[in-house]
Amino acid sequence: MSASAADHPAAPVPVLALGDILLVTLQGELHDGMAEQLQHDITQRIAGSKVAGVVIDISGVDIVDSFLGRVLAEIASTARLLAARTVLAGMRPAVAITLVELGLTLPGLHTALDTERALELLGRPASRGRP
Repeated sequence: MSASAADHPAAPVPVLALGDILLVTLQGELHDGMAEQLQHDITQRIAGSKVAGVVIDISGVDIVDSFLGRVLAEIASTARLLAARTVLAGMRPAVAITLVELGLTLPGLHTALDTERALELLGRPASRGRP
C-alpha cells in the first residue's frame, strides 16, 4: 500500500515579507491542499498589512497542472482586488508550454525571468548590486 499525501502532510509554503512585498518560493510538487492554503495565506497577509506586491518564484517547480495554474491566477486576481500586483518569476520553458497547451492565460499575472527582475517590476531594487 502506498502512502498518500494525507498520510504525510507537508509543511506550509513560507510567505516571506520584504518590506511591502511578499515573496513565495515554490519548490517541487505543490499538492492541491497546499496550493489552496497558500492562496488563503497570501490573501490574509495582503488584507492584514500594506502589501504592494507578491512575487511567486516557481523556478523550483517542474510541473504546473491546471489546478495550480488556476490557483495562481486566483491569487493574482485576489491580490489585484486588494490593490497588490503579482509577478510570477522563474517559469521554466516546459511549464510555459504546458500552461499554453492547457489554455491557461493567467490574467492579471505578470511574469519575470527571475526574482530579481520580478522585484524590479514591482519598483523595488533587488538586494544585490550591479556593477
